[in-house]
Amino acid sequence: MTDATSSVPPTPRPGEIAAREPALAHLMPGWFATVLGGAGLALAWHRAEPWVGAAGGTVVAAIGVLAAAAYAVLLVASVVRAARHPGALREDLAHPVRRGFVAAVPLGLLLLVTIAVATGHASAPGVAALWWLAALAELAVTVWVLSAWLAPAGRPGAGFAWPGITPVLFIPIVGNVLVPLAGVSLGATEWALAQFGVGLLFWPLATALLFVRLGQAGPLPPRLMPSWFILVAPPAVVGLASGVFGAPPALAWMAWGVATFFLAWTLPIVPRLLKLPFAIPHWATSFPVAAYAALSLKLAAQPGGGWLAAPALALLAVATLLVVALSVATLAGLVRGTLLVPEPAPAPAVTR
Repeated sequence: MTDATSSVPPTPRPGEIAAREPALAHLMPGWFATVLGGAGLALAWHRAEPWVGAAGGTVVAAIGVLAAAAYAVLLVASVVRAARHPGALREDLAHPVRRGFVAAVPLGLLLLVTIAVATGHASAPGVAALWWLAALAELAVTVWVLSAWLAPAGRPGAGFAWPGITPVLFIPIVGNVLVPLAGVSLGATEWALAQFGVGLLFWPLATALLFVRLGQAGPLPPRLMPSWFILVAPPAVVGLASGVFGAPPALAWMAWGVATFFLAWTLPIVPRLLKLPFAIPHWATSFPVAAYAALSLKLAAQPGGGWLAAPALALLAVATLLVVALSVATLAGLVRGTLLVPEPAPAPAVTR
């Protein structure tokens, strides 16, 4: 006799339905962190040109082209994903952490424009228009992310929740400090400074919220542990941007000191990061390290900063190796099919 239940399909386990979705459905906005890391490395190499000569310009151009190509591919793929898998996009926009990565889209464009301006292409057709598009989009994302805290209950992603306060929050609200890097050269000094002020306002606020979150909600999930390095980025970029609007060198040195502290503070978690399965959040380490190297190279070229030249060049080498390693790991993950997959369920934090 045949068991009557043998013809009944088994109930899918949690996550099995999502696992059957096409890989494109899992292309979250966090993938644009690859562009931030590459573009940041290009700007660091640009700062190294006084030491490496014309070779630096060649490296900047090569990395810039690769970063621009990656941005174009990701942008097209994201548009196709939004059309084919709107539910997946809505889930990202409502997620308390993943929604912060949306800002990586305009910030990636902003950094690509900054590379163009830094390499002497500020007057090229469309550069200024792209800068305005990226700057305004970044500000709009900042307003959108923070508006969720005041949204009425019941709206997806609405409300203030401690688990959503992670270093990823720095991307949308502190990312505004990137605006002056190219904005001043493009003649938008006043607007660039205004938006820079928004980033300066939320930098200490977000930092304070993050430390309170540790006491309220506990450690970050292991998958988000690489995002601690994002704390290095705001002071590093503030130091880089301070010079473009005539701020005294002392401000850049103070910003470098803060960035140095946060880098020293986060370095002890590196052994734990190496034990984690590679995932796109690992790219959160790339831009902060590259930005810190760029600021160190900038200061090394100023009077009294000569002692910093050798460490700064060593940092550039580390940032380069880091981006190369992350790129290789990303390509390997795509080949093995371990990256464009559903987000894993939260796991206990790694403690050792």
